[in-house]
Amino acid sequence: MKESAVKKIAVLTSGGDSPGMNAALRAVVRTANYYNIECYGVREGYNGLIHDDFLKMGPRSVKNIINQGGTILKSARSKEFRTKEGRQRAYDNCVKYGIDGLVCIGGDGTFTGAKIFNEEFGIRVIGVPGTIDNDIFGTDNTIGFDTALNTAMDAIDKIRDTATSHNRVFFVEVMGRDAGFIALNSGLATGALDILIPEKKDSIEDLFSNFRKAEKTGKSSSIVVVAEGEELANIYELSEKTKKEFPEYDIRVAILGHIQRGGSPSCADRVLASRLGFGAVTGLMTGENNVMAGMRSNEIVYTPIEEAIKKHNEINKDLLLISEILAI
Repeated sequence: MKESAVKKIAVLTSGGDSPGMNAALRAVVRTANYYNIECYGVREGYNGLIHDDFLKMGPRSVKNIINQGGTILKSARSKEFRTKEGRQRAYDNCVKYGIDGLVCIGGDGTFTGAKIFNEEFGIRVIGVPGTIDNDIFGTDNTIGFDTALNTAMDAIDKIRDTATSHNRVFFVEVMGRDAGFIALNSGLATGALDILIPEKKDSIEDLFSNFRKAEKTGKSSSIVVVAEGEELANIYELSEKTKKEFPEYDIRVAILGHIQRGGSPSCADRVLASRLGFGAVTGLMTGENNVMAGMRSNEIVYTPIEEAIKKHNEINKDLLLISEILAI
């Protein structure tokens, strides 16, 4: 590789944590070491940039973390970084350490901050998509999505055992903010009767119709998977409306919540994180700037951060159809 465009870099994790962030951090630090680039870790995201919470990192700094969930650098949402004064302090600290490249691991909020920082002060930035929501444009999967999906699937499988034993209907809420990727995939994988996601126009009549069809085919228990951003109604309202329509149903509600964010990352997430961490460092070295490293068709690609923020991955409509057909 020709002479690097960066000499010293810093890496931070920001926003909501996701399984695989540590694996990405490990890849950034060790790739930088391999190419003789100094690397600093920044604790608590952009807050650490502002408050001078830098840590010199080398290969041994990231030992035994590839299998750990969360992030050893900690994560935080920084109100102060949203101000010009806060970003000025962050820049002054980067100058103090000689940082000329920044790797930002997180979601669209993280990337928005990185983009503004680059445009104001000129420090090269590159994003790595770490979010369970899988809603970032420019990559087939985000780091943490596969693990969260498997966590949700495992939990719903367990819920089905009790649903079947007691002939119950369970409404199960999964995470994903305004995106239905976890709901759609976990619902399909667990044989849900219905899957309610923000990306499609759901109606209470369609839900009731699916219950009636299930009755005719002899189903005695059902699972309905609901994305947390579902616009039709929240999960408690849905269960109440269903109870009014079908008073004989024994209905329960389960909200999986933050268990989906934790846990040891899956093999897929560890490999993805390792490749994107490597891609972030080598991208900075070759002059990439204000872009996100992503994976498309099993190849590392770079997408302008502005595009990654403005656009969103789209739900696979084939999966919607398949889920409806197989729920009969």
